[in-house]
Amino acid sequence: MQGTGTIALFPLNAVIFPRGRISLQIFESRYVDLIRECLRNDSGFGIVLIESGSEVAARGDEKLDVHRTGTYCKVVDWNQLPSGLLGITVEGQGTFRVLQTWREANQLCRAVVSFRPQDSVAADAMEVGEAFAEYVELLRGLAQHPAVEELRLHLNFDNLREIAWRLSELLPIGNREKQLLLDLVDPIARLEQIELFVSAMHK
Repeated sequence: MQGTGTIALFPLNAVIFPRGRISLQIFESRYVDLIRECLRNDSGFGIVLIESGSEVAARGDEKLDVHRTGTYCKVVDWNQLPSGLLGITVEGQGTFRVLQTWREANQLCRAVVSFRPQDSVAADAMEVGEAFAEYVELLRGLAQHPAVEELRLHLNFDNLREIAWRLSELLPIGNREKQLLLDLVDPIARLEQIELFVSAMHK
């Protein structure tokens, strides 16, 4: 995931970070076809937060009503639900910036994106020094919450990037705040913004 590329977009009212997981129920034919394509080609798609209203299709030169930073995800598990719907679990691989969007004939959203390899699971790990010990403890505390334990997340306390990703996902903040964190690239900048959010919670 380097340079630019064309991917399908899946607009959601959710923000996901690299190595994070989310479960989805797929029922629209355009997305069923997309998931089949991804499974067949071992490819993925981008999850982007809906900016306002519902998923709005672009007409002409208009842009889709989504935020411009998203996360490239791959399907890591799937099954047929009792309801007949397709259930999938996806995992974030890395973030990207949306450069251009359009809607295909079947109404599937596609985009040209610029991948951010320095904010991906393939990026070199960053050592966690003493200066960031408080963030490690904060993540350890959140990890003990029953709701978080149920997620069975892979938590790496030795990589500063992953500490920033997991805190961004697990803190009890809104999607707008999480999107602000996703827009950032540097994990230290993310942790500094997280500290501001935590401080605001205690006022």
